[in-house]
Amino acid sequence: MELADGAGVADLFAHYSQRFPRLGQLRASVVASRNEEFAEWSAPLTEGDEVAFLPPVSGGQQVTVSEDVFELVRAPIPAQELVARVKAPADGAVVAFEGIVRNNFKGRATLYLEYEAYEPMALRKMREIGGDIRAKFAIDCVVLVHRLGRLEIGETSVLIVVSAPHRAAAFDACRYAIDTLKRTVPIWKKEFFADGAVWAEGELPSVKPSDPSGESSK
Repeated sequence: MELADGAGVADLFAHYSQRFPRLGQLRASVVASRNEEFAEWSAPLTEGDEVAFLPPVSGGQQVTVSEDVFELVRAPIPAQELVARVKAPADGAVVAFEGIVRNNFKGRATLYLEYEAYEPMALRKMREIGGDIRAKFAIDCVVLVHRLGRLEIGETSVLIVVSAPHRAAAFDACRYAIDTLKRTVPIWKKEFFADGAVWAEGELPSVKPSDPSGESSK
């Protein structure tokens, strides 16, 4: 859409809030992204920017860097195959975390789940997590795979695998990966029950301040 010179993310949100008043009521529960990066509401916009307004995140194209794997898939996740794939002779540990669809949510019986994602940004954030893990921990390989679409009870929604020469680094990196993914990757979960459905509540991510040039501060 066309905006006046000097307009920012907040101005764009205000425009759509006028068209859809209920959207304005959700302002405190919405986070913005600009060009697939979380952005402050005061961030300026320039020609060609892509803006998305997102609810708090809850977690396909394949992108491979070295032997690392970052995927969004709509088929069952082959956990054993991916665990075997990362093993190397120099590794002394492989730690895997599987998020499993459970049969209840806040005391209500769950029938199934559905996951949605802002896919380009989700993959980008998953790769960023991989880069952070390599910078923080002495690991060999990392796998981050999240499933989208409908999942039945007992199916794997997310798989994280980390191989490393030593177990401490593998455990720490795996925990860091799932905690960061749940906080920063734009993936949302909807729980379906016999009497209705709800979106799972997420956590608003922290947003780096932006400078007037439109680049995020480091």
